[in-house]
Formats: sequence, C-alpha cells, structure tokens
Amino acid sequence: MIYFTSDLHLGHKNIIKLTDRPFANVEEMNETFIHHWNQKIQNNDTVYILGDFTFKMSVLEAHNIIKQLHGHKILIKGNHDKNIDVSLFDEVCDFKIIKYHKQKFILMHYPLLEWPHYFQGGIHLHGHQHNHRDYNELMRSKGIRRYDVGVDANEFYPVSIDEIIDFMEGSNESNKL
Repeated sequence: MIYFTSDLHLGHKNIIKLTDRPFANVEEMNETFIHHWNQKIQNNDTVYILGDFTFKMSVLEAHNIIKQLHGHKILIKGNHDKNIDVSLFDEVCDFKIIKYHKQKFILMHYPLLEWPHYFQGGIHLHGHQHNHRDYNELMRSKGIRRYDVGVDANEFYPVSIDEIIDFMEGSNESNKL
C-alpha cells in the first residue's frame, strides 16, 4: 500500500504551541507519531513524506527514529529539510508525480494553485500549511482536487492512497479520515 504524510516536525518543541497539538512535550509527540505510523504501515508499504519530517534534529537522532518506522520512505523535501542525510530515505526529491490505478497524484511540500494534470483530474497532495481536517473538506466542496496530507489534517496519522481516493469521491469510507 502507498501512504502519505507531512509536517511531523519531529524534535520541534515549539510546533506543539504553534499548531495547537495536544502533546505535553516533544517526546510524547515523537512517540505518538512513531506509534501511529507503525499502526498503519507495514514493512512492504511505501510512505511518501511530503516535507518537514524533522526540525533541527541531528542526523543521529533522525536515524534513530527512522529505523523504528515501518515501510519504504521517500522524502519530498520541505522548507525545513535542509541538512538531511539522504541515505536515511529510499529516495529524496523536490517534486514527484505518481500514478495509481490510472489516477495521477502530484506530490510537493507546498500547495499549488494549479499543477500538472490539473485539467485531467490529477490530485495534488501537499503539506506545509498545518491545516486541519476542515481544509480538505473545503477543497472537496469547492471541487478542488488538492489534499493536505499533513499530520495536523489527518489526526496525526499517515493517510493511504485509497483513503484519499475515497475522500475525493465523497465515499462514506472517507468519514474515517
């Protein structure tokens, strides 16, 4: 299965206040994200991290967290992914287009107003804004095929490609997101 997430900001103490995350401290936040990740992700799954995986964390600290996480990890770089060790990921890039069951997904850390395959129904996945769930619902209600995969918009869990498709189609299954 393919999953997406963004803006974990592992190790970033101030993000708790800045985004009103319900954690007492950065250790609780990091542990929760690791637990939620491993609840959903299996070792053979692929996870696209759409930026800002860590924040001011040493390579050793990042390595210690990454080795705990299931799945193949692909990083789409965000604005805080400056001093990363690319060997920690299966791939690192700025932008990517993937195809799944004839559906194209355009992956970038930043939200775009228009993207490749926009007029052919391509779905743009992004992070960066630290939106909440209502943002994705608003985009869908306006017919905009853009989805924030950030942890703040998805109850601090990675979201699967099938969950996003169901959500975009307005399926009742999307209510679980």
